Amino acid sequence: MVSVEEIRKAQRAEGPATVMAIGTATPPNCVDQSTYPDYYFRITNSEHMTELKEKFKRMSRMVSVEEIRNAQRAEGPATVMAIGTATPPNCVDQSTYPDYYFRITNSEHMTELKEKFKRMCDKSMIKKRYMYLNEEILKENPSVCAYMAPSLDARQDMVVVEVPKLGKEAATKAIKEWGQPKSKITHLIFCTTSGVDMPGADYQLTKLLGLRPSVKRYMMYQQGCFAGGTITAVTFRGPTDTHLDSLVGQALFGDGAAAVILGSDPLPAEKPLFELVWTAQTILPDSEGAIDGHLREVGLTFHLLKDVPGLISKNIQKALVEAFQPLGIDDYNSIFWIAHPGGPAILDQVEAKLGLKPEKMEATRHVLSEYGNMSSACVLFILDQMRKKSIENGLGTTGEGLEWGVLFGFGPGLTVETVVLRSVTV
Repeated sequence: MVSVEEIRKAQRAEGPATVMAIGTATPPNCVDQSTYPDYYFRITNSEHMTELKEKFKRMSRMVSVEEIRNAQRAEGPATVMAIGTATPPNCVDQSTYPDYYFRITNSEHMTELKEKFKRMCDKSMIKKRYMYLNEEILKENPSVCAYMAPSLDARQDMVVVEVPKLGKEAATKAIKEWGQPKSKITHLIFCTTSGVDMPGADYQLTKLLGLRPSVKRYMMYQQGCFAGGTITAVTFRGPTDTHLDSLVGQALFGDGAAAVILGSDPLPAEKPLFELVWTAQTILPDSEGAIDGHLREVGLTFHLLKDVPGLISKNIQKALVEAFQPLGIDDYNSIFWIAHPGGPAILDQVEAKLGLKPEKMEATRHVLSEYGNMSSACVLFILDQMRKKSIENGLGTTGEGLEWGVLFGFGPGLTVETVVLRSVTV
């Protein structure tokens, strides 16, 4: 015999009430919400109530705030869908450029400086460059040729027109390769180191391309080599022996624009090229003043310290470890390379520091040779060159037959941009 108290205790659990299982059920008849308005008004003999039917259709299409947010988010990684590049028609031969440059700037009497400049051009590893400024334009604008002559108005008048035009050419090629309607473009991000105007080049390009007025625009100016497109009209000027780093720029810089279509979750009709897996931006320690640019009455002036290649090569391994350690990669010859070709000295020192095989920088050196330093547009020219050669040579992926790669941009700050790329099988 047990007491009532014991019976009560036996009926009580020690722990909290717990759901052990769940079962649900629905009738077999499944209704598609998209076709339900037609069905509902037909089955209720109400098809004559057309206005009410339209209201009901709109109710059926209503979504929650959460659904709207989710619709704006991509599931997969950011993906390069297409690449387009463009240069001005004026092509400059590097071997004859010193003679041309000193003649057009009325500086032929500066014979020693001209010899220095010739050596700079010879060591640049550049064969040719493209420049908007041709002889005719320079003769019409003599203030642009004189060293430190007030010329900002003349330069601005050129670049605010020419930068969007060159951008349009590159973007049109990318859109054509992409093969989708322009109306699907949701964002326009425009970067240039040439010219500042209101409304900016992003607005002008939106109009030139005929994009939707509601496209979301982002404009970035003066990011140098780590952000695009450049027009050397803002940096061209005559030589001087008191500002030799200006001569370095005259020996290296060229004009070019590049555009990429970025998206996610590619449709069957789209042909993805690379995935952007991870990005970082780092200001290198003890690098203040290594690369400076200042917009003045005389245009955009650049100042470069001699140790820029050393600063980059000294810090590049740390950036690579941060980027690739999570992927278990420590052999940097096992990845493909897209590096901004600031100049041959930077590439040489990075190769030496990391023990890279010569072929790792082949695409980078090719773009430097054929186009010069086009600022931030360079890395996209290299990306375009790599995917084309990889497909042409049947290497299996867009990244020289390899799965993983790195894109490096180097610019004012001294700032290093790192992007981990994943190639696509072709």
